[in-house]
Amino acid sequence: MKFMKLGSKPDAFLTDGDNTRYVATELASDLVVIIGEVKFYLHKFPLLSKSACLHKLLADTNEEDNDEVHIHDIPGGPVAFEMCAKFCYGMVVTLNPYNVLAARCAAEYLEMYETVEKGNLVYKIEVFLNSSIFRSWKDSIIVLQSTRSLLPWSEELKVVSHCLDSISTKATMDPSMVEWSYTYNRKKLPSENGNDIHWNGVRKQQMVPKDWWVEDLCDLQLDLYKRAISSIITKGNVSGPVIGEALSAYASRRLPGFNKGVIQGDDIVKNRLLLETIVHLLPEDMGSVSCSFLLKLLKAAILLECEVLERSELMRRIGQCLEEATVVETTMFNVDTVQRLVEEYVKHKQHAWTDSQLEEEPQEIRSPKMVSDLSDKVKVAKLVDGYLAEIARDPNLPLSDFVNLAELVSSFPRPTHDGLYRAIDMYLKEHSGISKSERKSICRLMDCRKLSAEACMHAVQNERLPLRVVVQVLFFEQLKATSSGGNNTPDLPGSIRAMLPAGSHGSSRSTTTNTEEEWDAVGTSEDIQTLKGELTTLKLTSGVTQSSDKNSSDDCKGNTEKVAATKSKGFQMSKKLFSKIWSSKERNGEITSSDTSESPASTIIEETKSTPSRSRRQSVS
Repeated sequence: MKFMKLGSKPDAFLTDGDNTRYVATELASDLVVIIGEVKFYLHKFPLLSKSACLHKLLADTNEEDNDEVHIHDIPGGPVAFEMCAKFCYGMVVTLNPYNVLAARCAAEYLEMYETVEKGNLVYKIEVFLNSSIFRSWKDSIIVLQSTRSLLPWSEELKVVSHCLDSISTKATMDPSMVEWSYTYNRKKLPSENGNDIHWNGVRKQQMVPKDWWVEDLCDLQLDLYKRAISSIITKGNVSGPVIGEALSAYASRRLPGFNKGVIQGDDIVKNRLLLETIVHLLPEDMGSVSCSFLLKLLKAAILLECEVLERSELMRRIGQCLEEATVVETTMFNVDTVQRLVEEYVKHKQHAWTDSQLEEEPQEIRSPKMVSDLSDKVKVAKLVDGYLAEIARDPNLPLSDFVNLAELVSSFPRPTHDGLYRAIDMYLKEHSGISKSERKSICRLMDCRKLSAEACMHAVQNERLPLRVVVQVLFFEQLKATSSGGNNTPDLPGSIRAMLPAGSHGSSRSTTTNTEEEWDAVGTSEDIQTLKGELTTLKLTSGVTQSSDKNSSDDCKGNTEKVAATKSKGFQMSKKLFSKIWSSKERNGEITSSDTSESPASTIIEETKSTPSRSRRQSVS
């Protein structure tokens, strides 16, 4: 911190009580200056020789034979006036970043110019500001903070603009040229701490991060911070991500509970203004701020009841990077908000696709941009599946909200539907009283062909799924095993084929209409045990196929015939099994006719949660 000493005489100002100041000297006081409630008993000659203002004020009072001068509006109050008075007496005055602006404004008020006396206070303070304060990073910030209490003087004297220019110039310069101290509490690399040593023992020069200035500016009040960031942006030498990091740090510092998704403090108006200011300062460049930060801003905006404009802007920005979000972050919001975010994402992707079609040169089918878009959609679909699994536990969640959100990403690629299956199962578990039509609509969201082996095992044992879904799962698991062995799909009865999605058995879709009873039909314990046995048979059959691939070339033909025989036996078994279940349901009047709704064909990679096989069906949760 820079400082400057003025004068050489010892400080002779004394205090008598709280409101009286005087100079310890043999000469009697002949001037009383009253500032507010404080009286200064001083002498005319040293003050009038340097202050044109006091000279004029005293001239007015002499007409009334009164040696008292009343000053009510001097900037800085009694403290600033006392510094100016000590300078007039030639006493030691120490100026530093905390008091220099008050002294400068008071000297301006008292008109302590060079025209009154050479080497006057205004001139000396200006030299100190320009040669020391404005050249120092932290001193410029300290002085800038003090300008708020000295308005409009600090603005008129251009101290605010000089501080902002000094700060923005230093923040936008090459980090390698930074040679002053700064605050940086983030985790640093060894080289940034100066601990990285060359093999020859020579210490590397400390690396300065690009966002070295971020934390120091967090000390500024909102109005000054806004002007400082705007000045830095105007310079144009700082990247968007650095500006985004600065805004994130300021929000974390100034909004208690921001990082936890809550807002603490009673000053709602102040916090709302702060949040809206940050939103307006956000860089336009995509990727400048993280999706996590934007989601926290949106949560705070909802809690603080910010204007619709700010919330809509945040949703639009989040929609451009929703693939970066996590399930935990999205659970801060209700389903309507998440649905709006997904809609913004879909809209953004549609606009991006339209723009790409307008380019002069057509894109390659497997261009990096298209691959990236597919990867992003995979992540968003996985995000929605995870969110649905979380909100499915809410007993008050309407099925329409669940279905509408799931359908927004129904066309997104999913290598597996395990995550969606888990969400559906959780909803059925928590909402056991849903109607038959509702059960039908939620089951249609899932494509049984996209379930992993673990999910298939669980689905066959799941007592909450309709029998038709269980049969579909078993069939497609068998179909996968069939494909690996090169055999054709078994010729199942028409009534069984009607329960499978269109095209899955090489036949056209049935023209009959499935009834509500069919969708609500749940297998008996005997049926489930039989289905479990069939699934085990499929596993064994698949194992025989894999072992046959490992045999030597001499035994290949014989083993292939054995595998084919085993497969054929398995299919005959499956045919009898399906017919048995179907006949049982027809006798009980549970199934009349069938048709199937083709599940959406999608592909997405997702982590699956498997449940060990048990005698009764369990939930995936």
